[in-house]
Amino acid sequence: MAAPLTLISSMATRQILNDLAAEHERRTGQAVKVESVGGVDAAKRVQAGEAFDLVVLAANAIDQLAAAGKTAGPRTDLVTSGVAVAVQAGAPRPAIDSEEALKQAVLKAESLAYSTGPSGVQLAKLFERWGIAAEIQPRIVTAPPGVPVGSLVAKGEVALGFQQLSEMLNLDGIDILGPLPDAVQIVTTFSGAVTAASTRGAEAQAVLDFMAGPEAAEAKRRQGMEPA
Repeated sequence: MAAPLTLISSMATRQILNDLAAEHERRTGQAVKVESVGGVDAAKRVQAGEAFDLVVLAANAIDQLAAAGKTAGPRTDLVTSGVAVAVQAGAPRPAIDSEEALKQAVLKAESLAYSTGPSGVQLAKLFERWGIAAEIQPRIVTAPPGVPVGSLVAKGEVALGFQQLSEMLNLDGIDILGPLPDAVQIVTTFSGAVTAASTRGAEAQAVLDFMAGPEAAEAKRRQGMEPA
């Protein structure tokens, strides 16, 4: 049997990629070893030429790697993912069903945290647009790279947490209030590419083709994502 293909990704897609890798192995016999770390770290490691066959990150990060010559072949869009809001299990549940309700929940939260990835960047811009960024800055807790925001919420270190729904679904100790309201929802497309360092490009592309195909759609929805 061929050695496992290697894939590096950000934490947001860890669970769905593990699920799809297992299904791909079941169907074809070809194993895929998935390593999930902070998205910035993953991009740096591919940029440095570390020997992975595949990389899955936010679409713009894949484009940056492609521009630097670190990927081979096309970008393959896999899933789209929205941001959800959570509190510690059993804590009061503020309303977040409208933009104004969400703003008030943020203003009243004793502490809050959001991803350091692309969704977090967009959320910070939203707080700036609301004119509350300076006011809430002292209450923002930054999660270390690779540490889910939801885990800080579960431990009571953060009162209000924002992160990809997929990263919150399988965490104990939190109550998910729901997605961001449609008017301010932040949707990230996660994409894959074969790395320039891979010597098994055709096999690696076959993995991406499966992960982007219709057979993978239901597994994506189970993990709080939508097919891209």
